[in-house]
Amino acid sequence: MPTPKKPLPNKPLPKKNSPKKSPSGSTKPSSRKPLVYGAVIVAAAALLGFASYKATAPGGSSANTSTAPAAEVSADPQAGVYPELTKLARRDAGDKLAVGRADAPVVLIEYADFKCGYCGKFARDTEPELIKEYVEDGTLRIEWRNFPIFGEESENAARASWAAGQQDRFWEFHAAAYAEGAKEKGFGKDRVKALAQEAGVEDLARFMKDLDGPDARAAVAKDQEQGYGIGATSTPSFLINGRPIAGAQPKETFTQAIEAAAEQAKEKTTGKAGATGNAGDSAK
Repeated sequence: MPTPKKPLPNKPLPKKNSPKKSPSGSTKPSSRKPLVYGAVIVAAAALLGFASYKATAPGGSSANTSTAPAAEVSADPQAGVYPELTKLARRDAGDKLAVGRADAPVVLIEYADFKCGYCGKFARDTEPELIKEYVEDGTLRIEWRNFPIFGEESENAARASWAAGQQDRFWEFHAAAYAEGAKEKGFGKDRVKALAQEAGVEDLARFMKDLDGPDARAAVAKDQEQGYGIGATSTPSFLINGRPIAGAQPKETFTQAIEAAAEQAKEKTTGKAGATGNAGDSAK
């Protein structure tokens, strides 16, 4: 058997209720409180919550880059699936921050930050291939959740992505913001406006207004609270039909999990059809 690739550790969140550095280097306490979706969250959080590493971007040095306990556990396609977490898939055909059929058998929910280096690596190296292989044939739907955790510019980029989405340019903005070297230029107001222009957003005045509007803030806050609510403690974090995966894992991790989820969905559908057929036969 080929030697399995080592997973890329994901970028850790600051611990809740502990000081976290702002972009200027000052500290401020975090007042985030996790939501409760049920007792199952404790188990899911155990899978998403322990991956940690010291580097701040792909290629950074860290003594921990070769080990990521939670990532290794949650990356297993045979790991636990939590049915309660499948309910977090919105399956809204009008969702501007999603790609794929609303009725696709598999939904991948991604919680990510535009300032996260490993999120960018997943966006550049893995996500396009998943879209080509699974979204285009109707198997997979990808739903984005803005999960800004690294300060003001993270929040700014998250709202900007939402504002771009209102003009049907979310994924184009996503690609521009995650391009090589993009995050190093920051995500200030002028910068996100330039990214929006690069993404093909036509009405830049509307974009800037939407960026700072209450709807953008509410949408980002909703996504963020959902991430905290499932116990996510790092970015990127994923749910694939209720199966937690932590970190920018190798593509094989995602393909195995997607195919396993698709097979489970098929078996479930076949089972229901069989039960209906049997009921019909017995009624004759």
